[in-house]
Amino acid sequence: SKMTVKAVKMPCTSANIYTKVPDGGWGWTVAFAFFVVEALTYGIIKSFGVFFNDLMESFDETNSRISWIISICVFVQTFTAPLSTVLSNRFGHRLVVMAGGLLVSTGMVIASFARTVVDMYVTIGIVSGLGYCLSFLPTVTILSQYFDKRRSLVTAVASTGECFAVFSFAPAITALKEQIGWRYSMLSVGVLQLGITACGSLLRPIVIREQEEVKAQPPEESTETKYMLENEQTCTSIESIDSGVDITTSPSNVPGKTKAEPKSEEPKQHGQNPVENNSTPPEPKSKLLDFSVMRDYSFICYAFFGLFATLGFFAPSLYIIPLSRSLGIGKDHSAYILSAMAIAEVFGRIFAGWVLNKKPIRKIYIELICVILLSVALVAFPFASGFWGLMICSVYFGFMLGTVAGTHIPLLAEDDVVGIEKMSSAAGVYVFIQSLAGLAGPPLAGVLVDTTKNYSSAFYSCAAGMVLGAVFLALVRPCKTGLCHHQQQLQQVEESTAGPPPELPDDFIDMDIGKAENSGKGSDSV
Repeated sequence: SKMTVKAVKMPCTSANIYTKVPDGGWGWTVAFAFFVVEALTYGIIKSFGVFFNDLMESFDETNSRISWIISICVFVQTFTAPLSTVLSNRFGHRLVVMAGGLLVSTGMVIASFARTVVDMYVTIGIVSGLGYCLSFLPTVTILSQYFDKRRSLVTAVASTGECFAVFSFAPAITALKEQIGWRYSMLSVGVLQLGITACGSLLRPIVIREQEEVKAQPPEESTETKYMLENEQTCTSIESIDSGVDITTSPSNVPGKTKAEPKSEEPKQHGQNPVENNSTPPEPKSKLLDFSVMRDYSFICYAFFGLFATLGFFAPSLYIIPLSRSLGIGKDHSAYILSAMAIAEVFGRIFAGWVLNKKPIRKIYIELICVILLSVALVAFPFASGFWGLMICSVYFGFMLGTVAGTHIPLLAEDDVVGIEKMSSAAGVYVFIQSLAGLAGPPLAGVLVDTTKNYSSAFYSCAAGMVLGAVFLALVRPCKTGLCHHQQQLQQVEESTAGPPPELPDDFIDMDIGKAENSGKGSDSV
């Protein structure tokens, strides 16, 4: 019991200790930090379209070459996800996020002085891309650990940070460019992103000591129970002990104090070791990155869903302003369309979190419905004409994007995919697999635009990827059901082979005491 007390009284500067998932507490501060991190990472990435035409004019480059800036950034961000997981498990989420914030800000500030598009590839693509990975993934992972029942709702609401960022940054940066130019505007954005470092300092690690709470024993334990355990482990009874043993309830009168001490000491220590291992937290050699999730068929299908769905995440927000300009819509109105998309995404994320928070609902099926409706939204863009046509499509797309983008990573913590125990490693592997689509998506859309001279082809490519993602998402639950059924069968076979452990009757002590008394009486009568 002393060890348990010491564990609970560890300083809160190193970790927050709970006996169960708090569903609140310091988790609300972590949720606020995640809100700001979302705004300064994905919010900036999605707002980068406001610099698109300026970069094309300044560097005299094509759509596809400018698209590589965000493409490399997204690729590095997702490709280095396992590195983020390893560093977080080794050094803690707080330090990793703070380092990521410094990288993000440094890359964006240096990019404001770039002279060629290749400089942008290195600064924003590689430096800031790595910083985005180190900032975002550890934050969403630790947030999932602070919540259980409210996880879907809290994560969805906190993830609206990027939506508010796009809503506010797009018109603000557009207005700022008119005053100081795109270079100083980009420099200002880089300085603002230092806020990620401050948010990282708020990410206290969380430790759940649930096992210790269960294993805690009352201060006084009956001697009969100790005798029962002693005799079960040594395969002896009281009858085999010298008749000089006094059976009392005195705490000092334990089997270790009897004449049979030499015989029972070794087995007693033998039996105590497992108890100590269970009552104290393991001295774990925990894996920094657990690739065993790749043997889970449901996770493989979910990873392929993320791979193809990523094609539809970034290209629409990147090309919505060029598409609106090609239809003769002015700069200010184009920025309003992007802002409306961001506001609709806020409501989509909140709605998805509210729906997924309902207990009777199978969350993976709700996600599938949202992905199908998102595919419809992508197909609708090429048929829009004029300001209001694009506005309606953007609002619809933003709402459906919010339902998917705010939940697809937290859903890894659900039992239908991998569960909360493997959430950290699964998130790293999942985002790593997404990197291929993040690298190929925007340039592929840019090549199609340059070839067809029509921005509609970019949205068609996104819709095709989203449809493929929906197919793999539909296979997640069937794969999980079949795998779990197979595992249960293996467990049943093992249990039937090993056989149940022998059970000790409740009256074991009484029977042995009775035997001892009877033998004593028999000797006296003789």
